[in-house]
Amino acid sequence: MSTNEEPTLFGQEHVERYRATDGEEGYSWRRGAPILLLTTRGRRSGAERTTPLIFQPHGDAYLVVASKGGTDAPPDWYRNLEADPEVQVQVRGDVFRARARDATLDEHQELWRKMTAVWPDYDAYQRRTRRKIPVVVLERE
Repeated sequence: MSTNEEPTLFGQEHVERYRATDGEEGYSWRRGAPILLLTTRGRRSGAERTTPLIFQPHGDAYLVVASKGGTDAPPDWYRNLEADPEVQVQVRGDVFRARARDATLDEHQELWRKMTAVWPDYDAYQRRTRRKIPVVVLERE
């Protein structure tokens, strides 16, 4: 697959291609945004669920945004990690356990700017909803 085709990857196909190629396919998404895979445990089912998400490194941790396109409800993956913050993360070929937490009030503004630098649409998503969209910090265990 050429780099020009990668932006069409989405959902489960994105997850499968990313895993099969250690991120060779699927790491770079639309407008060059970097993608990691986040695996959470379903809060009701207990089943593992994997979601491709735009991210930014932050020291030894990684940042993701629980935007769901600016809807009033948070994404399912976020609700899952609220119930169980122990997650699995894959960045290219690096697969590791992490603990998820929301950015603190003091951290949020700086981390939000870091994420909007890579995906400016987050600002538009925030304007669509009354909820404060969380920036999630994934800390390697």
